[in-house]
This record gives sequence, C-alpha cells and structure tokens, in this order.
Amino acid sequence: MIRNALIAAAALTAVVAPATAVADPIIGTPPPCVGASDLAGSEFNVKKCGVSDVDQHRAGLENNGGAYCGPASLYNVLHYWGHEKDAPVGWLTTKVGNLNPKDPADYSVITNSIGRIGVDAKYNGGTNLTNLRKAWDIATKPARDAGWTTSAGAVSTHENPDFAGELAKKLNEGPLQLVYGRYKAGPTTGSLQRSGGHIITVVSATGSFGGSTIQLKLADPGRAGDSGQGNYLYTQSAYESLDVTLTKRSIKEYVPVKDDENTREDESLEPGTYRTVTRWELTGPRYVSDTTRQMVEAFNWFDMAK
Repeated sequence: MIRNALIAAAALTAVVAPATAVADPIIGTPPPCVGASDLAGSEFNVKKCGVSDVDQHRAGLENNGGAYCGPASLYNVLHYWGHEKDAPVGWLTTKVGNLNPKDPADYSVITNSIGRIGVDAKYNGGTNLTNLRKAWDIATKPARDAGWTTSAGAVSTHENPDFAGELAKKLNEGPLQLVYGRYKAGPTTGSLQRSGGHIITVVSATGSFGGSTIQLKLADPGRAGDSGQGNYLYTQSAYESLDVTLTKRSIKEYVPVKDDENTREDESLEPGTYRTVTRWELTGPRYVSDTTRQMVEAFNWFDMAK
C-alpha cells in the first residue's frame, strides 16, 4: 500500500479522451495471439503475447493514480514474466503469477502491487526509468532466490545509430517500458521544450534495422476506453492494443534552468540552454494533441532466465 508520506505533485500523465478504437485481443490473452520473433534479414517483426494492460487510474493511489504510468507499465512487464514464463516475481506472499487483472476479486491486490512498485521506484509525483529498474530488481528478488538470473537496462534515442533495431532485439527478450516527453513550442522559432512525459508498455514492433520509422503496439495504462466513466476507478477496463508509429527526428530542445531550493536565488529566472538531440516522434489515432508533440526519449528492457 502506498505510503501516506508520498508527496502529491502534478500528474505525469494526462487522460486523453478515447477516439475510435477497437480492442485487440493479442494482449493478455494467449489463445488468439501468435507471437513473432523474426530478427533475420534487414527487417524485423517481434510480438509478445500474454502482456497485461492494467489501468493506472485507480482509487487508493496518490491522485487516483494520475502519475502512476511508470509503476502500472512495469506491472504489465512483471505480468508477462509471471504468467508466460512462470517466474516467481512479486513481493512477500503476493505473487504476480497468481493474479488476474481481469478478475474483480484481484483488483485491490493489483492496486496495492502498483502502489508497492511506486514506493520501490521512489515515486515523488512521478517515476523515472532508472528507479523503475530498481523496482524491477526488488520484484524479481524471489526469482533470483529460486535460482533465476535477471537483468535490465536502458537504451536512449540520442546518439544511437540504430534505435529501432535495438528496440526490436530487446523486445524479443521481453516487453519494454518506453518513455516519451510531451514537447511544446520553445522560446525561439523551431525550438521545442519538454513539458511532461508518459511511460507505456511495448508489446509489438515491426520495421527495418537502421530504418527511420517503426510500427509499435502498446499497452498504455493511461488510455483506458472507459476513463472518466462510471466507477472506472474501481474496475479494470477492457484490454486494448494501441497502434503507433515512431519517426526519427533531430530537434532543437530548449532546456530551462532548474531552481536550486538550497540557494536564495531563483535560478529558474536565468536563461536556459539549447541542444540538438535525436528523438523519435510518436503518432497515432489515440495520441493527438494541438499543443504538444510526443517525442520518445528512451526505453527500459528486462530479461530473465532459469
């Protein structure tokens, strides 16, 4: 259960009203799903079956889970390893492999589990990829105690000659956590400035090695089809698989100066800096905004073996 001492802050995610979407049965339901592991040649096609699609917006979490995209997306990853690979992952007597997000009887326990991931990832109004990997280490300790090996790491978009290929190879090991920033117009013409971010789970990828575009399917904890309707904070929504395209971009990013709370001066009033970075722009039917652009910055990868 999440600690009362956690500090409320601006939500990392924004609930986006759903457009037209059709539920894709490949997530969380192995029978109709056909996995793919094609990395031969110049093109790739990778698909993981049995990944959950849990909702982050839940009663009992800080701000009803408004900033729990990181912990919820990591739960999706743990669900895959617990159910598809029979890995003993979890906390104390709570084992992810024994829980079914679609069963109302397990809803509260899964909410508490997402809260526990938030604690382990040092939630402070949001989470980051580094601390989420630490939460992974804690949740997978029972597996290591049982003789499994575990590993995790991160891959950035910047100065990476083949981000698409790296994503496909790591996805072949297991589902990924991908973070994108919401970028608004910066102070000068053509510049962009980060104004928030979101973390999602990647379950499928098709594209070319060395290419500049890639097609993904996502389990997005913040874009439930019933968001804002009825008792959505107390029920799990239907699983969905959301289609997006990533396109390689070189952007001029404005980075403002952060205020140092330990000094009397307000450093945030000082001029910021500009830098040229490589990002992969995320677009899709459920990812439309008139004020920001979604730029993928990095992903977490995870692997386990007996």
